[in-house]
Amino acid sequence: MSHQTKHSLMLTVCAFIWGTTFVAQSVVTDSMGAFTYNFSRSVIACIFISFVIRVFDKKKIVTHPPKNSSERFYNIKGGIVCGTILTFGMFFQQYGLGFTTVEKAGFLTTLYIILVPIVGIFMGKKSSFFIWISVALTIVGLYLLCISETLHLAKGDLLMIISAIIYTLQILAIDHYSPNVDGVRMSFYQFMVVGIESFILMMIFDNPQLSQITDNIIPILYAGILSSGIAYTLQILGQANLNPAIASVIMSLESVFSALSGWLVLHEKMTVKEFMGCALIFTAVLLAQIKPKEKVSV
Repeated sequence: MSHQTKHSLMLTVCAFIWGTTFVAQSVVTDSMGAFTYNFSRSVIACIFISFVIRVFDKKKIVTHPPKNSSERFYNIKGGIVCGTILTFGMFFQQYGLGFTTVEKAGFLTTLYIILVPIVGIFMGKKSSFFIWISVALTIVGLYLLCISETLHLAKGDLLMIISAIIYTLQILAIDHYSPNVDGVRMSFYQFMVVGIESFILMMIFDNPQLSQITDNIIPILYAGILSSGIAYTLQILGQANLNPAIASVIMSLESVFSALSGWLVLHEKMTVKEFMGCALIFTAVLLAQIKPKEKVSV
């Protein structure tokens, strides 16, 4: 299995988990503050990832313990940078869910698909013709899948656009740090930072009650273990040495998996238009895997 295929599969699993976690995020918007929710899931994530690190270190798989203080510092630095960005990305997404529909939230959040390759140009990250076509197909597919009404910007929509901009920075930050870190350890540091920063902001802006956490323990555990603990760790591992534009297209599958899981598990109805949107996004992901032919010098 090639490097790109293996890492693409990691990000596909990541997108699947994120897609199924969207429901867990939406059900708590009316019962607890966004910072309280993000703090709670981050604590669960840190506990879970610390256990994974111990097991993986013992089995000598996936993890690469730092050999010196310089490598340890780089892991921590990556966790601080990515964690700080993620704190605000998660907040705007979670807070915005209370003011817009799930369909529009899914569409607007994944606008990072456009932003990542555009910002990447200024960072020296070139994208092939196939990637730009994949981006275009994905945007059309997401529109068909997610938008069922006239698109107009309300408060929640603006919050989701801000979230998409922040997630763009997070994807590019992961692209910068992931090739040279222990991905599992950096994920731990990332959520330690999210937890600490969310706790501080929770005490300032939320009115946290223990009952809010106990009453929503199932969605918190689901998001903490699966979305934060597993999916975000897979994002770091999967993005290592993978074009961030390709990564963003693959991760946009979360909208597809969210819709399909609702159709299969909750028996929600899907229209022909929505199925067409899913097909376009799947096509875009496959197209993004095509590597352009290298020019042969004579």
